Amino acid sequence: MLEGIRIIDFTNYLPGPYATLRLAEMGAEIIKVEPPSGDPARNTGRTGEGKDGPVFRAHNRGKKSIVLDLKSESGRDTALRLIAGADAIIESFRPGVMDKLGLGYSEAAGIKPDIVYVSITGYGKEGEMAQLGSHDLNYMALSGVLAQLKDENGRPVHPANTFADYIGGMAASERLLAGLVSRWKTGKGSYHCLSLTDAMLSLMANHVLIENETGYPHGVSVLGGKIVAYNLYETKDGRYISLGALEPKFWNAFCLGAGREDWLPAHFTEAAWDNKVYREMLSLFKSRTLAEWIQFGQEVDCCMAPVLEAGELAGFPYFRNRGSISDREADGRQVKMHGDLPGSLQSIVPQKGEHANEILRELESLHSNRS
Repeated sequence: MLEGIRIIDFTNYLPGPYATLRLAEMGAEIIKVEPPSGDPARNTGRTGEGKDGPVFRAHNRGKKSIVLDLKSESGRDTALRLIAGADAIIESFRPGVMDKLGLGYSEAAGIKPDIVYVSITGYGKEGEMAQLGSHDLNYMALSGVLAQLKDENGRPVHPANTFADYIGGMAASERLLAGLVSRWKTGKGSYHCLSLTDAMLSLMANHVLIENETGYPHGVSVLGGKIVAYNLYETKDGRYISLGALEPKFWNAFCLGAGREDWLPAHFTEAAWDNKVYREMLSLFKSRTLAEWIQFGQEVDCCMAPVLEAGELAGFPYFRNRGSISDREADGRQVKMHGDLPGSLQSIVPQKGEHANEILRELESLHSNRS
């Protein structure tokens, strides 16, 4: 879909590389510009001699890598030549850094007026927090999302995934694509400054409106573990299964499948210990193993799915049959960004500067042709 679209990627670590990986899977040519030391993610959590870190390998396949010292005149000049032949730029430095390097939007638009330029920031480019250093946990905390993940004592649970990085990366790829559509319609380029905090705040739309009108701070109450029909249940082997039987037809199917027609009237009752049906459901779920409940969910259409661990995903029939996860000798176990796109796991992760000669030869050729 994006074949022929060239994107210059000045990002490191996770949000930007995740955004451009999603675009690469759709056919875009991604030229990753790395500093002489490489993307710091290459050294994050290294698991073996000679192998780049997993954070880098997970988010950079299918890209071309060139090493440039953007603080040097030659590095800057090469970067500008790359920009001149590009459709879009994505960068994730602190606000103002690209301007200081002479690679900001005004310089880019000066040599490529229709360029689409996307900056990924923590807190936007202006305001009292714009220059503050922060990470995923900070964005989740400030946005209000972290307050929705609490244990039974009301303490926020520290997530084991960096949701702001991923959701922010998705928002960045969305904005870049919107910029390309706008360019196609108007012939004009555009500048976009994404805030990871804003991306997370967008997940709070229900919560903000409902809290303002009712005072309830946890969004749609029936989705927050308050009722028996929409909850997590422990199984006989200490695992967990999710039940999402909100609609009557799914609740009916669950009750009848479990042989408990007497539970039908309890559809939206509270998941509390003083609720007899809830106690009986806890006992029922603990009477069967996770495997047995998986089988039940396949046979009874009641919105049921297992809580899977990372190591179980590749072997689970849904992902296995779709080819969603692939094991490769060069860069390990990889996950598709777009589950319906065939062949998107065939590309590999680039070595640092691997494509420099190819890219520079092309630049020289273009310069010669113009001369």
